[in-house]
Amino acid sequence: MSAGRGAARGTVRRIVSLVPSLTEAVAVTAPGLLVGATDWCAHPADLDVARIGGTKNPDVRAITVLHPDLVLANEEENRAADLAELRAAGLDVLVTEIRTLDQGLSELERVLAACGAPRRPRWLDEAEAAWAAVTPEEEYTAVVPIWRRPWMVLGRDTFAGDLLARLGVRNLYADHPERYPRLSLDELRAAAPGLVVLPDEPYRFTRDDGPEAFPGTVAALVDGRHLTWYGPSLVEAPRVLARALRAAHR
Repeated sequence: MSAGRGAARGTVRRIVSLVPSLTEAVAVTAPGLLVGATDWCAHPADLDVARIGGTKNPDVRAITVLHPDLVLANEEENRAADLAELRAAGLDVLVTEIRTLDQGLSELERVLAACGAPRRPRWLDEAEAAWAAVTPEEEYTAVVPIWRRPWMVLGRDTFAGDLLARLGVRNLYADHPERYPRLSLDELRAAAPGLVVLPDEPYRFTRDDGPEAFPGTVAALVDGRHLTWYGPSLVEAPRVLARALRAAHR
């Protein structure tokens, strides 16, 4: 989707972001443009903007009151009905689709250009170089839960799944018809993974909440931001995730 009329004229001065990853990317690259972000936009830590609700339940009226030139969204994180309501209110909405690392890098470049960034930021070049240099140290066969009660795992065509594949993690459900299948714990155990990867978001898996469900299986606790966010965190993500995978096998 195009960035909208304001972006085309180069007059973007006020931005609302409905995506934590994009919030961080814009805040780091074009400080001062963000006027609103979701309650889940936790980076940068000192971000001081109006809070407009969650990614799934944004306060549309609060957003319109901010008079943004551009609203940043994502087809997976935000609901189509909310985006339609924002457009009906006359706002320009840029919707990203990110299911692989390569797509993430290109969409980040598109978003930042639409926001008026004068040039491609250095951190984006560094992120691309960091991932290009990745060579898997080991191969793992894994399941990757993202929720429990009910259990949900990474399935096909996910950004996080692509990152893990580049690090040598073969997702047992990468060919599942659904992107985030709901499966019973018995089914997950029966798949006999050699590794279970447990991020701390969207569900906050911890050493005491998650590994016990997979007795006898190596568990890797990973930083959800480095696994699921597309933005400046991509620079250090290969190193951080690889370190977590190594630590699980010690």
